Amino acid sequence: MATESKPATRRAGAFDIRMIIALLVGVYGVVLTIMGIGFTTDADLAKAADVNINLWAGIGMLVFAILFVVWAKARPLQVPTEQPESGDAPPAGE
Repeated sequence: MATESKPATRRAGAFDIRMIIALLVGVYGVVLTIMGIGFTTDADLAKAADVNINLWAGIGMLVFAILFVVWAKARPLQVPTEQPESGDAPPAGE
């Protein structure tokens, strides 16, 4: 009875593009949220039809970043690991 072995895999971890996107969007989201809470003037609100656009855009970006992190944690990428074939010699220098 022949058994089929699955190739060895490992998680992509920090190199998953979804985590990089989440970090980038999350940083911008934090900056915009802080700007919206602490640095918005009445003149800025008047320009934006009385909507604190920095605050709402920052919150939206934070939600987006959280969703990407949840997605990356719930369905992690599996990267195949390289293993020498059973008859091959290890690479030179090892």
